[in-house]
Amino acid sequence: MSRHPLPVLPRLALLACLLLGAAAQFGIFVTLIGALALNAIPGFDYTLADASAIAILGGADGATAIFLASRLAPDLLGAIAVAAYSYMALVPIIQPPIMKLLTSEKERQVEMSQLRPVSRAEKILFPFTVLALCVIFLPSAAPLIGMLTFGNLLREVGVVERLSKAAQNEIINIVTIFLGLAVGSKLSADKFLTLETLGILALGAVAFCIGTATGVLMGKVMYRVSGGKVNPLIGAAGVSAVPMAARVVNKVGLEANHHNFLLMHAMGPNVAGVIGSAVAAGVLLAVVGG
Repeated sequence: MSRHPLPVLPRLALLACLLLGAAAQFGIFVTLIGALALNAIPGFDYTLADASAIAILGGADGATAIFLASRLAPDLLGAIAVAAYSYMALVPIIQPPIMKLLTSEKERQVEMSQLRPVSRAEKILFPFTVLALCVIFLPSAAPLIGMLTFGNLLREVGVVERLSKAAQNEIINIVTIFLGLAVGSKLSADKFLTLETLGILALGAVAFCIGTATGVLMGKVMYRVSGGKVNPLIGAAGVSAVPMAARVVNKVGLEANHHNFLLMHAMGPNVAGVIGSAVAAGVLLAVVGG
């Protein structure tokens, strides 16, 4: 047994991040079933590949949605991209009512303790560990996880400051411009202004709401299990809208308690949600794309 075991609160926080990030992905699989169920209505004809691409909207991760749609349903790429980024932009409007509906005033007022400082070595080892596990167990998600971990490594390694700043500014701006042009080319009227597009937009809204709700409900479970040490609001950050979802959690927490700063606590589930949605996309790609 280690002579210096990790304290209880950090262990609890790590478990909370994993569970909350996973719970918020529940909307992906509900949306998959919902998309297939819409085929019972005249005018809808989603294949399993189409439904899988639409389902990833439940993760609220635009990059993952575009990646999966380009592989499984290129014809729906424009509609899926628009839906993904539209609901990500509406996070401050959609999430707070759900968070308040599912939590009590007492739960929202919970102040979470400060966690231990994370060493530089841990920050550097984290991307390598995540990528290695992904390559071993789910190689189809490696491109998504690889880009996430590469950006993280550039920032944390501390010896490529110029590249890190370029990736955060010039490169990301150029990529965004070309991505917008590429997605826009898929939005021709004959493919976008259809009943199926309306179905995608509706499913995206439902998926995002379900992901937020399941994250908060898992947060309530963690609140009970921890004896009131975990604020259930951080579960809403389990969706992949980084960092907007974490900021919304912090805002709602401050409204309930002016001494309640949840931003850093919410970032854990937020990052876990990004990884979770990428893993879910990898599973769908491996099962359906294969």
